[in-house]
Amino acid sequence: MSPEKYLLDWQTSQTDAETIAPLLGQLYRQKGVEVLLFGRQVVNTSVIDLIKSHRLARRYTGCEVSPTQTLPLIQALTELDLSPCRIDVGQLAATYWKTNNDESNIQDFLQTALIESINSTQSVEARDVVLYGFGRIGRLLARLLIEKSGQGYPLRLKAIVVRGGKGGDLEKRASLLRRDSVHGQFNGSITVDEERKAIIVNGNYIQVIYANSPADVDYTTYGINNALVVDNTGIWRDSEGLSQHLASPGAAKVLLTAPGKGDIKNVVFGVNESVILENDTIISAASCTTNAITPVLKAINDKYGIDSGHIETVHSYTNDQNLIDNFHSGERRGRSASLNMVLTSTGAAKAVAKALPELSGKLTGNAIRVPTPNVSMAVANLNLNSEAEKDELNTYLREMALNSPLSGQIDYTQSTEIVSSDIVGSRHAGVVDGAATIAQGKRCVLYIWYDNEFGYSCQVVHCMEQMMGVRYKTYPEFAKK
Repeated sequence: MSPEKYLLDWQTSQTDAETIAPLLGQLYRQKGVEVLLFGRQVVNTSVIDLIKSHRLARRYTGCEVSPTQTLPLIQALTELDLSPCRIDVGQLAATYWKTNNDESNIQDFLQTALIESINSTQSVEARDVVLYGFGRIGRLLARLLIEKSGQGYPLRLKAIVVRGGKGGDLEKRASLLRRDSVHGQFNGSITVDEERKAIIVNGNYIQVIYANSPADVDYTTYGINNALVVDNTGIWRDSEGLSQHLASPGAAKVLLTAPGKGDIKNVVFGVNESVILENDTIISAASCTTNAITPVLKAINDKYGIDSGHIETVHSYTNDQNLIDNFHSGERRGRSASLNMVLTSTGAAKAVAKALPELSGKLTGNAIRVPTPNVSMAVANLNLNSEAEKDELNTYLREMALNSPLSGQIDYTQSTEIVSSDIVGSRHAGVVDGAATIAQGKRCVLYIWYDNEFGYSCQVVHCMEQMMGVRYKTYPEFAKK
């Protein structure tokens, strides 16, 4: 290829991506259709990010898929009468262009591929959501819910509940949502209504409710009814404590963003979300580490069988630790998080069994907290029931990341240059580092990166949707993002 051709190809991709961007917004806001590119959400993304998302085709399919190839499919989607759904247009384009040389069959192809969502009367009732607590996870959940807000998306963030209420508190809450040292600036507009104690985010009115306990809150006075309360505080983790939320007028269900205790169902979306029943009122979304490792462990167990294993978690420090040495009720956690690797315990390995009972009693685990603010890694040292070879194992995991019901939870990378900061913002529960995989006989070691804040928050949103009956058809069928 001549040097000039590289620039011409780039300019063509840029022009096509610029045409695609407004069509994605049109599909989402007018039809409720969320477009993905090889698992990456592309609504509201920049032109450059659109082009980069297309380049993922080489990783998964071994061939190029360009904006020039996806553009006619996206244009055709705008002409179809579609009910709300999720469409991975990257995968559909890869399938279409394998057997077609021009655009003449696109309409027929899409009519067949999307038949269940064409001319459908499916509709989903709008449901209110309240965030109880507005810390690291709470603010990321707010970002995700605002990002998704549109005509076809029924979960509406109506309020956040926090302690405080002193002068300047509202502006500080808004500022923390607007700017984040790890995840960057919020992509949108945030204003404050001091008189009504509210934050307006991209046109979404969010009531700020000041309360010291659930007993202090009557959501109905704010026009909030039958709401899902997402408890981000971790103060209560059993049914007795979390039931306090259900006593608040206007609250209907509770989702805990931490491992639940006792008889509370711990859900890892993609693995056991089917245990959520319509009459369940309290559910746990488990922990970030449990969400990161369980989908990968399920994939390995399904193919090779797991006899036993140990999970070592290398975890970024959290607000639970001290910035400098000070008293802490937990062992070692009182030592400076910014200066030390801190060996501590984790219940994630045992918690896997709550979502994947076939691994009950087979796993042990420990954790090392390290001086990084976000992104963690799980090292899974597994004894298998059958032999595995590295290339075969990696090929299988790469396929699971694209062409399986776990594709929304498992991502895969073969890069030998990736480090933790490269995983910031990953929407997957875990990212398998194929370059580091070790396999020898019936033993393997897997390295799984995960954004313990953002990736976990994406899993929480999936659980919220499941609890509130928001179930979109996803195309292709296996691409459950």
